[in-house]
Amino acid sequence: MHKQAPMKRNEVLVNRGCGNIGQEALPGMSIKRLLGAIALLLGLNSSAQDLHFSQFFEAPLLRNPSLAGIFAGDFRAQMVYRNQWASVTTPYQTASLNSEYKFPVGRGNDFMTAGLQILWDKAGTIALSTTHLLPAINYHKSLSDEHNSYLSLGFMGGLVQRTLDRSKLTTNNQFDGFAYNGSLPDGENFVNNYTFFDASVGMSYNASFGPKEENNYFLGVAYHHFNKPINSFYQTLNHIPKWVVSGGLKLNVSDLSYMTIQGDYSRQGPFREIIAGAMYSYKLDDDEKPQYVIHGGAYLRWDDAFIPVVKLDYLPFSIAFSYDVNVSQLRTGSQGRGGFEFSVTYITFFDRDNSTRDKVRCPKF
Repeated sequence: MHKQAPMKRNEVLVNRGCGNIGQEALPGMSIKRLLGAIALLLGLNSSAQDLHFSQFFEAPLLRNPSLAGIFAGDFRAQMVYRNQWASVTTPYQTASLNSEYKFPVGRGNDFMTAGLQILWDKAGTIALSTTHLLPAINYHKSLSDEHNSYLSLGFMGGLVQRTLDRSKLTTNNQFDGFAYNGSLPDGENFVNNYTFFDASVGMSYNASFGPKEENNYFLGVAYHHFNKPINSFYQTLNHIPKWVVSGGLKLNVSDLSYMTIQGDYSRQGPFREIIAGAMYSYKLDDDEKPQYVIHGGAYLRWDDAFIPVVKLDYLPFSIAFSYDVNVSQLRTGSQGRGGFEFSVTYITFFDRDNSTRDKVRCPKF
């Protein structure tokens, strides 16, 4: 998902994995090579659309920095790995690593969360890579002494670096009239790497309800890239800001089971994305403090993919697997195959005097 800017220079072509894409090469090109080349062309001179995960619920800071700390525990670390489009071209690989540390503030029921989001992506034959290093801070203001009710305001900002391997590019300039000639200059005027500062802000509301306050929900809105940094190898385009509206609801079904419903709506320039779904969870041992919980469900990214998910909690760890079944217009070229994702989560309480384990009120979901 990228927005392409007009290419005033020679179009940059992709070789070695996707073939040479030029006026001379198009007639005999396979659909897989064409799709792979288009995806990389759009990323070179573009105000790129954001990376995303099907297991978006395992990367909360990417949804909204004010969702940092909305969990039952003092510390959380999460890792998500995605491998996409292996059936079409050189696979796109994306990995996220985030950590959060939550602690009480003052004498009331307020909390703060300090976090860190690391994001890495590598796309296609030219090794188009992006690395994010984004610290985050979130303040949770308690709104009630009767039940969990928190308004959270979070900020996230840091450095982003993008690089590519120019030696793996081919252009029309390197076609000598008979064949591709790698000794010819590519004729392009762009940088091989660049770094920019990126920033996001978000607000969310989180509360519990029900007889034993066992049910929870949250609503949030975030504004990403509000500083509109330059994001182009040609150094000509600004990053398009993105709005994300998020929601989640956890409902007890019985003493041993519960349902979790989550969804995001994203808007970035002319682009829209809706993803939502539900998971059913069953506790395999103790109903109060279970060590084993199994989860199963599915999500739908509208006009793009159907995503079955399975997850197992073996506390303090959780592990989840999902697979994108492509239902978009690219399903012919991809044969319905999309992306595989794998995630691991670790949540724990610390042995300290002010642990959230001993607090009656605490933001969680």
